[in-house]
Amino acid sequence: MSNKKHHYHDCVDLNKSASIEQCMNEETDTPVTPEGTRLVRIPVNLGDFNVTTHMVANIEFPYPVSEIKDIKKRVVILQCRLMTRTSASPDDQFSSGPFPLFIKGYVRKNIQYASPCYNEAGECVSSEMKSLTVKVPFECMTSVNLDSPAQLPVTNTRSEFDFFRAQDLGKGFPEKDKFLSSDISQFHQSSTANYNPLPYCELLRHEILEWDEATDRHSHHYGYSHSPVAEGHFHHIVEKMMVTFTVSVLQEQQVRITALP
Repeated sequence: MSNKKHHYHDCVDLNKSASIEQCMNEETDTPVTPEGTRLVRIPVNLGDFNVTTHMVANIEFPYPVSEIKDIKKRVVILQCRLMTRTSASPDDQFSSGPFPLFIKGYVRKNIQYASPCYNEAGECVSSEMKSLTVKVPFECMTSVNLDSPAQLPVTNTRSEFDFFRAQDLGKGFPEKDKFLSSDISQFHQSSTANYNPLPYCELLRHEILEWDEATDRHSHHYGYSHSPVAEGHFHHIVEKMMVTFTVSVLQEQQVRITALP
């Protein structure tokens, strides 16, 4: 058996030619623009929406925490997708919904806290400033009605067709009999693809209401283990957040505007 390996530089063998064919063109069925107007392609605001989601998270600190000093927060949207239906006919090109809006992201939190440092006598408590950065994820879906209709996507088409062939059956069959069918060694197809404008989102603002509560606080002085006057520390908090953010849904569309003189 030969171990010789065959190297193929080209997957498809093409008939190459030095000639350049002239392409033909014709105008599309775009409506005629009246005099004094122009047809432009610009982002169209489909609507602004205030979306509210609720989250509960357990956060563990790597060092003991005597108290939280500050929390800086930022909403990050990873996915904002408006799911529209497809166009059913040439007269059904725009729709205002309702459509589902899928949103996925997280709240980035930088927690600045004081971590206690004890002296030998245990009378005074010094602290070191530390910080912990966490990401609290969220994912939700909300149904929206658009202020301005969205352009619906046009579906692709794909149709197969065959040619009739009469072939000899070969030995063992009468000569007058033929194989009447199409040829399975051939494939014929007509297809169209539409490149539809995809709606997208922009994040405008956010508002966060949060409660952070320690669940394992311990006192430094055993005689005052249940007294609020005793200094203490904890490692875990339960966080409850109500996050409201405003997103703007847009889509590039062809709009007719009045031309400047």
